[in-house]
Amino acid sequence: MFSRLGNNAARSAALQSRNYATLRDIETRLKSIKNIEKITNTMKIVASTRLSKAERAKNTARTYIANDREVYSHAETAPIETEEKSNLLIVVSSDKGLCGSIHSQIAKAARNRINELNGQKVDVIAIGDKVKTQINRTHSENLVLAFNGIGKETPTFTDAALISDEILKQGKEYSNVEVFYNKFVSGVSFEPTANPIFDAASIEQSPALSQYELDQDAKVPATLAEYSLANAIYSALADGYASEVSARRNAMDNASKNAGDMITKYSILYNRTRQAVITNELVDIITGASSLD
Repeated sequence: MFSRLGNNAARSAALQSRNYATLRDIETRLKSIKNIEKITNTMKIVASTRLSKAERAKNTARTYIANDREVYSHAETAPIETEEKSNLLIVVSSDKGLCGSIHSQIAKAARNRINELNGQKVDVIAIGDKVKTQINRTHSENLVLAFNGIGKETPTFTDAALISDEILKQGKEYSNVEVFYNKFVSGVSFEPTANPIFDAASIEQSPALSQYELDQDAKVPATLAEYSLANAIYSALADGYASEVSARRNAMDNASKNAGDMITKYSILYNRTRQAVITNELVDIITGASSLD
């Protein structure tokens, strides 16, 4: 009899030990999820406060690029057809993550364009570490230049001009230049977009360029081409930044909601486990008391 009681007591003690361990595990997990929810909520608030500033920069940059395109449209500028095709793809992203699929989508659009230009010379310039990493995985032989330190603050034209100057210092000429970026569509969507850039030769041979009062200087087309490149990069940076901040806000909002659901689930599990532990302790007390009678 005493042996049976001893075995029952041992099993009861082992069960209580497992219950207490499970309870501590659930409590630890619950605290961890609550901390994560605080972080994601904070990041959502930060992204929300940055979004209005990002949209203002995006609207300003779009005004610049719209006027730029209007000039070339009136001048009837068109790319010059050459026998040997050489292409430059400038892919704009950033260094920061936690913003959904925004980096992978622009990298995918660039890879698709590289595959379309199969057989032609294609150089890629990556602006932002995220897209650089993804392009480097599949087309490292095409990557000729990369920039980082992108996406920390709202982009300015000065940032774009500095990047443009570094690109021009390469001293390479291309028959086709395209800037790939994430175009801001709405607060919940963006679209990978390509913006072609005209070179100095194409601008110089524009049929209706004479309607503009330009100085008789041979450097004017080259200056316009340099400005257009910086302008396109600025517009891409601003649009991409607005898309990224919006995507990060949405991603953190979803993460906070998921964390809230998990907190509810683990709170219920914690309470049920705690009740089970208390019930087992009461059973043990009653069993022990009855055995003494």
